Amino acid sequence: MHFVGYAEMAAAVSNAGGLGIITALTVALPPNGAENLRKEIRKCKTLTDKPFGVNITLLPVGVQPDFEGIVKVIIEEGVKVVETAGRNPEVVIKPLKAAGIFVIHKCVAVRHAIKAAKLGADMISMDGFDCGGHPGEEDVGNWVLAPIAAKKLTIPFVVSGGCADGKQLAAALAMGAEGINMGTAFMATTEAPLRQEIKDAIVKASERDTTHIFRTLNNTERVFKNATAMKVREIEFANPGDFSKIAPYVKGENYRKSFQETGDTESSVWSCGQSIGLIDEIKPCKKMIQDVVDEAADIIRTRLPSML
Repeated sequence: MHFVGYAEMAAAVSNAGGLGIITALTVALPPNGAENLRKEIRKCKTLTDKPFGVNITLLPVGVQPDFEGIVKVIIEEGVKVVETAGRNPEVVIKPLKAAGIFVIHKCVAVRHAIKAAKLGADMISMDGFDCGGHPGEEDVGNWVLAPIAAKKLTIPFVVSGGCADGKQLAAALAMGAEGINMGTAFMATTEAPLRQEIKDAIVKASERDTTHIFRTLNNTERVFKNATAMKVREIEFANPGDFSKIAPYVKGENYRKSFQETGDTESSVWSCGQSIGLIDEIKPCKKMIQDVVDEAADIIRTRLPSML
């Protein structure tokens, strides 16, 4: 949830009954990254008395974060839940577990999930190819990924990627998951710290309005299908593996400006999942979560028993 997962967003989700997550790399970049994260965690504590977590994404970025400092701040501030993602969490999981923190590792392959469990992860977020952001290079969707996870994992998991309604929650539970993880769906809430134009674009979009970039760099990212994304694809596939050719178009600052200043949906690449096809209105977090839960409960209580 880059440039979305601030204290306000995390608190709104937690207050609404979910588990809100602060995105560390949105606030914790050098030179004062770890201390900026500390401020964000403390701000979140003033906005909610409910549990919330912090995401640490270990993907390669232009400016290397101070992961040691980030972990230190998380421990010192008493955060109870951390979501790790991007690659093997070994570099951060040992100190987190030593501090008694509940670790959820997000991954795109069951073999990676098994490895994370051996390292000490308490829960897995199985991220299907439907997701926004980085779906990895496995190209396996949730409909196959979740049942395999249920068969092979010895720790609980949630389904992540492309989730936005109660039908999917009911299906995830049926496939052995403990619940679902939603990202794009929360971008289309009244509390999301985004320009209205971005939210409106999500509501208007269909499931066909995403595309992939960074395929030739083995760092695939699902983004909104706009003019900049299509330009990046054109340049990338003409220059496979050469990040320098597309770097000016994919700068994080472009992303931030679109979300926070201009609301221009076309001038940057920004992550979203195929769940944009399921989102047809902007709601408060509380109503969005309740609608998902109510729809799932209705399916489980009425539709499924009628089929027995």
